[in-house]
Amino acid sequence: MNRYALITGGTGGIGLETAKNLGQNGYKIILNGIDEAQAETALKTLKDCNIDVDFYLFDVTNEQQVIDSFKKISDTYDKIDVLVNNAGGLGGRSRFEDMETSFYRKVMALNLDSVFYVTRAAIPLLKKSDAPSIVNFTSIAGWNSGGPGAGIYGASKAAVTTLTRALAKDLAEYGIRVNAVSPGTIDTPFHQATKEKDINLFNSWKKNILLQRFGQPSEVASVIEFLVSEKASFLTGEIIQINGGQAFI
Repeated sequence: MNRYALITGGTGGIGLETAKNLGQNGYKIILNGIDEAQAETALKTLKDCNIDVDFYLFDVTNEQQVIDSFKKISDTYDKIDVLVNNAGGLGGRSRFEDMETSFYRKVMALNLDSVFYVTRAAIPLLKKSDAPSIVNFTSIAGWNSGGPGAGIYGASKAAVTTLTRALAKDLAEYGIRVNAVSPGTIDTPFHQATKEKDINLFNSWKKNILLQRFGQPSEVASVIEFLVSEKASFLTGEIIQINGGQAFI
């Protein structure tokens, strides 16, 4: 039986690594992103690994685009087995005193609204699966409130934590499990701006990690692989910390 995994923001970083992992474990990948050039590279990477993949270009922060895209997805696929709400980001930094409402809304839309729009649209397809599962992305910032200028990012990710648990309660009657991963500092393009500006600052962050190193995208993808598998069939509403002990220091 075919199994389908939809991954938002899946053309790079942890999203692409998750697509590769699930694809190599037998899932057909339904990939989403907003950068066509990046998508072409991602598709080649996955196809070179003999992974069956399809791509849909839409902005997860745009409600109508999500609705329209899921109509197209529903025309092609009769179900979705796995939804990974990976899309999100820092969106920039701003202290609260100087924060413009437009910035606040942008960050909340990127990290919270996107999860709501996509999950709502995916539920009818998830209901048709024999073992449906959703994995959301929160962050260590959702627990420690983020660094200077990242307070709204932290708040948006904390909201995803609560939304994850609420969805787990709401969707249990349909057998849809809902969990989340909460990465710490993972070495991805998410931190590229900091690397380019001050590599010493970036490397100094290791001091705040118990294992004294950054995480790798594959180490997050492997947890997601577990969460959507039969091995995790009695897990729902859980938030899995992946931070090398960063939360302990």
